[in-house]
Amino acid sequence: MSNRDLLVEIGTEELPPKALRSLSEHFQKAIESGLAKQNLPCASTTPFASPRRLAVIVKTLPEKQDASAVEKYGPALKAAFDSDGKPTKAAEGFARSCGVTVAELQEKDDGKVAKLFYSETKAGLNTTELLPDIINAALASLPIPRRMRWGASRDEFVRPVHWAVILFGEEIVPATILGVEASNTTRGHRFHHPQSIELKDPSEYESTLEKTAYVIPSFPARKEKIRELILAQAKTANASVIIDEDLLEEVTALVEWPVGLTGTFDKAFLSVPKEALVSSMKKHQKCFTLEDASGNIHPGFIAISNLESSDPAIHNKF
Repeated sequence: MSNRDLLVEIGTEELPPKALRSLSEHFQKAIESGLAKQNLPCASTTPFASPRRLAVIVKTLPEKQDASAVEKYGPALKAAFDSDGKPTKAAEGFARSCGVTVAELQEKDDGKVAKLFYSETKAGLNTTELLPDIINAALASLPIPRRMRWGASRDEFVRPVHWAVILFGEEIVPATILGVEASNTTRGHRFHHPQSIELKDPSEYESTLEKTAYVIPSFPARKEKIRELILAQAKTANASVIIDEDLLEEVTALVEWPVGLTGTFDKAFLSVPKEALVSSMKKHQKCFTLEDASGNIHPGFIAISNLESSDPAIHNKF
């Protein structure tokens, strides 16, 4: 049986940043669970998440379920036939549930008593037939405290859905996902590359978005890119930086194409207690605090933008 890779991507309005990682992890696990329940084994799954998308790539997924053996025990023979040897209602009901006549049933001992018995080899379904329900069930299971509706649709999700990609190998899987018809068309950065992008195969998803569409779709890769940008900006400012991991996680969920910026503030604010400055920059500005060699607050900060500056000369000036 042949195998293919699968890409599932749900494109939305900006997702809640503090929930993005959790939504991504739950979506991945729900897809894995749905495939397992349908006896569709895979080699691995990889999640992707950015402010405007949740996605999963499934590696080496079979094109069809394996055939399966179906075996059912019915009523005991004593209850299946009357004194004249005619089938009772119990026997007829069991036969109907199996889609056959009583005469087509077998007799088999279950280890305790002889019973009517039915067996068949059930052909597996095509994976493309099963995927729409698996994906919709996975989305419905996500931990979303408050779901919303949009337009005239009765569909509900954490944010309005604008596009959906279901690409099984090179095949587009027909499906309606939260009111949107699935295709092989994704979208890039909202401002840098708002045009639609046609994908030919799941394998090109990550590289296409990163190289041409100003999107780093991998949450871990984007997070480490931001860490590198922060450290580089701090080095340029001749200062050290406080990298709060919670803030780093939140900022990663706020941008698709991170750009590091260094800003400064009036030294008069250094009279404010250090804890208050750090807390304010973290909670309100989503900025990273700089320190001098003595561990004192440096009158500067590092921010991560979701846009490249159109004027490089002022790129690092606030």
